[in-house]
Amino acid sequence: MPKPRTKTGEKNLISTRLKELRESHGLSQRDLARALQLSGTDMDKNVITRIETNKRYVTDLELKALSELFHVSYAYLIDGEEKKTL
Repeated sequence: MPKPRTKTGEKNLISTRLKELRESHGLSQRDLARALQLSGTDMDKNVITRIETNKRYVTDLELKALSELFHVSYAYLIDGEEKKTL
């Protein structure tokens, strides 16, 4: 069974918003990976790169970790809705 993709063939819905959040917080991909690792989520710079370039799916655990790290809702990461602080 093929893995799901967006209508445009992308592997995740958060790539653009993740990059925007990371850059607006002044973080490099390596800095973001380090912050995630310190919070207990095993993601390295290459994982961040692959997510931002739509070459990798995002797990629910990773989505939760990113949401908590940036203090945004899941809805914001996925749909760009309501960028409210959690």
